[in-house]
Amino acid sequence: MAETPLRALVADDEEPALAELVYLLQRDDRIGEIRTASNGPDALKILQAADLDVVFCDIKMPGLDGIDLASVISKFRPPRPQIVFVTAYDEHAVEAFELEATDYVMKPVRAERLAEAVRRVVTAGAPSALQSADETDDEVIPVELAGVTRFVQRSTVRYVEAQGDYARLHTGQNSHLVRIPLSTLEERWGDAGFTRIHRSTLVALAHVDEMRVDGGRCAVRVGDDWLPVSRRHTRELRDLLVRSTSLRG
Repeated sequence: MAETPLRALVADDEEPALAELVYLLQRDDRIGEIRTASNGPDALKILQAADLDVVFCDIKMPGLDGIDLASVISKFRPPRPQIVFVTAYDEHAVEAFELEATDYVMKPVRAERLAEAVRRVVTAGAPSALQSADETDDEVIPVELAGVTRFVQRSTVRYVEAQGDYARLHTGQNSHLVRIPLSTLEERWGDAGFTRIHRSTLVALAHVDEMRVDGGRCAVRVGDDWLPVSRRHTRELRDLLVRSTSLRG
């Protein structure tokens, strides 16, 4: 349970959906004050007048939709409210990722799924001294599979391969195609231990099990996969691995 209940704003232009979401949040002890708005402009006015911790917002709203609202909030001075999208549309998951939304909940909202979203908000906003590095810094990536939006934790991603304007995330058991360029992930995940080893590959240093140079060609083993390392990245990768190993040791 959060030490201080979260101050929340719920924004949805459909009254039944708004009332249901407020009802579910009121049953959660981690939620305190709840304000409501039926459109984006009203939500923005409330946010400018009050210090709130989290915004649960629909995407399709008149005047200023949820994506636009989140974009405005992203320009607020820290600490800014976290964003949880609550929507019937899964095609905006990539935009939610780019706006660093804390979660993306699909309608109809299930109580247990909403409780998980609240847990993520609490975890993301908790003081770093109370969290491990993974809990503090880990990121959740929305992926689509057979029409269902799922969420993959960045810490489970071992390496990433470029596929045109898309990227394929490889975890221990699966791979997921996301509509995000490799260059975007390289810039965003650099501080999380991901480094480019080839023009088409990013690798998580924490998941590199072995590095081998044979006949001037370098490769790294990540689980059961051997990934080629380009000549221009070989020396930098070796230095990063040595530094990473010494820090872990």
